[in-house]
Order: sequence, then structure tokens, then C-alpha cells
Amino acid sequence: MKWRLAPLLACSLLAACAGIPPSTPLATLPARDQVGNFALEARFALRVSPPDGKPENSGGRLSWAHKNGDDRILISNPLGVGLAEIDAGPTRSRLRTGDGQDFESTDPDALIEQVTGQRLPVRQLPEWLLGRGAPTHIESDASGRPVRLSEAGWQIDYAYADNAPGALPERVTLSRDKEFELLLRIEEWIVVP
Repeated sequence: MKWRLAPLLACSLLAACAGIPPSTPLATLPARDQVGNFALEARFALRVSPPDGKPENSGGRLSWAHKNGDDRILISNPLGVGLAEIDAGPTRSRLRTGDGQDFESTDPDALIEQVTGQRLPVRQLPEWLLGRGAPTHIESDASGRPVRLSEAGWQIDYAYADNAPGALPERVTLSRDKEFELLLRIEEWIVVP
């Protein structure tokens, strides 16, 4: 049975690591192109509109950390109740639902497809959040910041809180055709050493 719950789809797009250090004030964060490992806190809104089904909407909070190629996703509903957790690494990915069910795979994209019925670009997400992708598929603003990235059938749009050329995005919208849209409102970026 495929889980078609929108919150699980959002989980596949997010990550958080144990032992996240204290946050860095936004003014002292390094430029976007110097960020490798990171964590973030965000709110999300998700809309999934399957071609043959009823649209589903969901929202909530997420914590995501990306460190040395490993990702950990913690997602909760707007009241803070945990819905799912994903641990994704180079050789193993695990998804645990809020009711304690565990799913595992060697491929995080395939794992999400197994659980939700949707194939999502889990492996590309850390780079996409930072506005990195194939150079021919990135549109930049006058400050040189990415405002749109198109890759592998996905469109990623960025909005910033200030005009600094190296700023990290405040809002990121991932969409595919008219079937999928995930809006992240990033409240805090944390650079992890």
C-alpha cells in the first residue's frame, strides 16, 4: 500500500543532524558559495495534485541538517507532533513514520517512491537549496544570486531577505509540472563545520 500523505512527501525533501551547533547570526553567515554543511529550520506548505486524483495539501515545520553527504529530516505538523524522520546517507536510507513504521533502501529517491508513490529528488536537494545545479539551467538576478534553477524536470525558485550577493535564500519553492509544489519558508540557517 502506497502512503499518499503529503507530509511524507515533504519529508523526502528535508534533513537534520544530531548535535547541531548554536545558530550563527544571519549577518555572520558565510556566502552561499562557501556553505557545504548546513542545518535549517523552516515552515513548509505542500500541494500534490496527481493527474488522476484529488489534490492534497499539507503544512508544518521541519528541521534539516546536511553534513558530509548525510542528511537527517525531521518533520512535524503545525502543532509540533512528529510525522516522520528520514536518515539518508551514501549507502543506506531509512524512513520512520510517526506511528513507528520503518522503511529502508539503498536509494533515498526509490525509498520515497516506495512509501509515497512519488519519485522525489532527495539526493539533489542539498545542492538545490543552495542554488547549485547545472550552470546552464540557473537564472540569476542583478546581484548574481540564483532566482530560478531548472533541472531534471524540476523548477526551483528563490527569494531573499536582503540584497547581499552571497545571501542564503529565505524562501525556496520546488515544483514539477502542475503536480507538485513545496514552499519552504526558511526561518534559520545554521552553518555546520
